Amino acid sequence: MNIEIQELEDGLVRVIPAGRIDTNTSVELRAALSGVFEKARKILIDFREVAYISSAGLRELLVCRKRYPGDGMMVENVSPAVFEIFETTGFDTIIPLTKAEQDMSTYVQMSIKEFLARKVSENPDKVVLIGECGEYTWKDIDMGSQILADDLAKSGVGPRSHVGLCGLNSVNWVLAFYALHKLGAMSMLINPNQRAMEIATTAKIGDITTLIYGELPEMGDAEDAFLDVIGNAEGSPVKSFFSIRNSKDIKARFGEYDAISGQYKEQVEADDPCIVIFTSGSTGRPKGVLLSSYNVLNAASGNCEDQTLKPDDRTCLILPLFHIFGLVAGLLANAMADSTIYIPKDIRTGTLLELISSRQCTIFHSVPTMLIALMNSKDFQPEKLASLRCTIISGSAATEPQILMFQKAMPNNHFLSSYGLSEMAPVSITPYDDTNDHVLHTVGKPVRNISIKIQDLETKEDCPVGESGEILVQGFNLMMGYYKVPLEDQSIDDEGWLHTGDLGYMTEEGYVCLSGRLKELIIRGGENIMPGEVEAAISASDIVDNVKVIGVPSDFFGEEVGACLLIKPGAVFDEEQMKEELRERLARFKIPKYFLVYESFPILGTGKIDTVSLKKDALAKLADKKE
Repeated sequence: MNIEIQELEDGLVRVIPAGRIDTNTSVELRAALSGVFEKARKILIDFREVAYISSAGLRELLVCRKRYPGDGMMVENVSPAVFEIFETTGFDTIIPLTKAEQDMSTYVQMSIKEFLARKVSENPDKVVLIGECGEYTWKDIDMGSQILADDLAKSGVGPRSHVGLCGLNSVNWVLAFYALHKLGAMSMLINPNQRAMEIATTAKIGDITTLIYGELPEMGDAEDAFLDVIGNAEGSPVKSFFSIRNSKDIKARFGEYDAISGQYKEQVEADDPCIVIFTSGSTGRPKGVLLSSYNVLNAASGNCEDQTLKPDDRTCLILPLFHIFGLVAGLLANAMADSTIYIPKDIRTGTLLELISSRQCTIFHSVPTMLIALMNSKDFQPEKLASLRCTIISGSAATEPQILMFQKAMPNNHFLSSYGLSEMAPVSITPYDDTNDHVLHTVGKPVRNISIKIQDLETKEDCPVGESGEILVQGFNLMMGYYKVPLEDQSIDDEGWLHTGDLGYMTEEGYVCLSGRLKELIIRGGENIMPGEVEAAISASDIVDNVKVIGVPSDFFGEEVGACLLIKPGAVFDEEQMKEELRERLARFKIPKYFLVYESFPILGTGKIDTVSLKKDALAKLADKKE
């Protein structure tokens, strides 16, 4: 723990500890305080950088308070999470405290509509977006989005209209996104990889009346038939369709506009709900996550700093824009920095390697599955990725062997481990120059003004450091709630904490570690088994490319452990040998009873493994084996 001492006027001394004050570091706090006892008339202890205080730390403050009664001592800038510890122990009645005040001046206080207008005013001719439709400056984006806004307005879209935006990443997708914010409509971002009936279901969930569609893989050349299924589905609210397919070159229409025809006067506030992102449905029915400009722009602002983005950065954007990771870390963080986004024509590994190499891209964020695909590509050569300097790994957890493989292939690249969810992103991230141990084994520290606590699954009490439980979060980028979901199914509790459904623990240094999903927790004979722990042990094998651990129903134990594997090319899987290896890493009851080798896993449009489909398939295969 770092402790800074500032000697101010009139015998006032400020002590600024940074980190966690636990049993070990409380000794350092004692030494620091003892060193100023003789010279200090009054002590201010600044807790701005303190993430946790233990009973030993509270004891040291009590000793200090004994020496400085009355107004001789103050603990200031206490975070909500640490303040809660003082309240729980009653120390808030013994030691004078002040809560940390958020510096609102550091936050982005504008709508996305206003954000675009400011960018056009400040840097109109900076090229910030390049795709199949050519290069776009901020001025071009303003013009293109205005043309689409005019077209949409003529078709009946206006303030608070529920408009679905569904298409693979493209320049036109970005223009449509900004157009909807100019109109004050709700941007309801839909996974374009879904079938027509799935899109219709999403439209019903979100009460979507207009669907903007781009390139849809499941549609192919059957455009009219595909749209008919959506529009004619039982209960479908969709009344009109609006195409932004790549053949629609908005820039070709610029000549029709001598000047922008007029900004829409509808006032859009920073806190207005304006975006709905639908959860992936990897474990059930999708839910619509309500977000504001304030949520996503401030998340993007912090993420821009995390990546150290600059105007001369070049980002190869493959993160799906309908997903929170792509929207925040991809589109809006780059917009904050005026850096240039390249949208590839497709996400084939050969295309991506060529684009990164030819354009000398510096930023490439990804889920682990895509990075693995790049490494395994026949076109892969390390020099093609030599220009990269920053990659955020998120969307799903990467194993230690996977990250080491990425680092070996890209030794000059900074890999950042991150954690977030549609309801609140990001939650945590490893600092840009963090140690490799933290990148390999954690998902970073909480981002600024985010509070995290770990809750025991049975007692609902806070877990001590190192003990796993459900991750609860709250902060500035927390969603407003789920659209039209009953109160009892909303994930935010009566104290404002979002119950993530993720399992994890905090380290002594304040880092977050993930250990699985609450719904994926395997209970075998009364023993709780974290799938993430078993997956990490299996991933340590030299022959394993990827693994997903599932619970398999058992008449005797309730559940058994099953493992679905992807084996590296050329490797041969031996079940008994694998079990022998695992006996050195896992307790016997955690070793999978069942192993299934796959050629590939089903993948959602977000890049995550489709857990529902994979488990359904695995259980069917195991049932056939038993018969």
